[in-house]
Amino acid sequence: MRLVSLLPSATEIVYALGLGDQLVGVTFECDEPPRARAEKTVVVGGRDTRGMTPAAIDEYVKQQLAAGDDLYTLRAGALRDLAPDLILTQDLCRVCALPSGHVTDALDHLGCRADVLSLDPYTLDEVLATVAEVAARAGVPERGVALVAALRARLDRVAAAVAGRPRPRVTVVEWVDPPFGAGHWVPDLITAAGGDPVAARPGERSAETTWAALAAPDPQVVLVTPCGFHLDGAAAQAERVVPHFPGAQVWALDGDSLVVRPGPRLVDGVEAIAAILHPDAVAAPSGAARRVA
Repeated sequence: MRLVSLLPSATEIVYALGLGDQLVGVTFECDEPPRARAEKTVVVGGRDTRGMTPAAIDEYVKQQLAAGDDLYTLRAGALRDLAPDLILTQDLCRVCALPSGHVTDALDHLGCRADVLSLDPYTLDEVLATVAEVAARAGVPERGVALVAALRARLDRVAAAVAGRPRPRVTVVEWVDPPFGAGHWVPDLITAAGGDPVAARPGERSAETTWAALAAPDPQVVLVTPCGFHLDGAAAQAERVVPHFPGAQVWALDGDSLVVRPGPRLVDGVEAIAAILHPDAVAAPSGAARRVA
């Protein structure tokens, strides 16, 4: 089966299932594993936002959406030439990837008959369910069962390690200018790691808010996990967050690797967060987080 992934998390799922050799197309943002973008045909492009400030990125996104323009460009000719059997996309967030409807319209125009699977999880359990769904649609359901079981076993080990301990109040900052709090599956990560997510929207879309609203629950720990940034970028932005949370620990996390992409590495994120909240009970993964205050 020839697979095309139109979002980074789907690419990670495909490789985690051992199907990397069947993946023929990816996006310009698919950087895990690093070889994915180098070895596969890039079928989705977009603006390179490196060097732009968070405020400038936010303004660009709002302008594009207000004008009804897409943030991503589907390279339809390249997609047609790949002759895929299964295309993985999403309708969860227009800021993250092309909506599935755009893909279906393009396939109809090209005369392609690929199946399109939209992955739209809002909770951690739903993320794990998408792993099993990809495996089933790719014809290897047993791999999905095994991978999900392994991921749940790791979550169970964290749960056992933090059981009965006080749960620190945790605010997650998903964007800094303007500020966004935690939504979707992110509050589930905090709960699974032995924390109490505050100023959050579990199972709902994250939304623009104010620093006062994020600080109102008096969090003990603040995690800065900006979408589209790895650890160094998150740490630079976390420095700007510190004045809004006097007295709280402020940590930067590799958002793209651990928090914002709905794939198998969210379990790595739970382990990293648990190590922050309960350092005497859970070992810290190397290079996952950095304390800035």
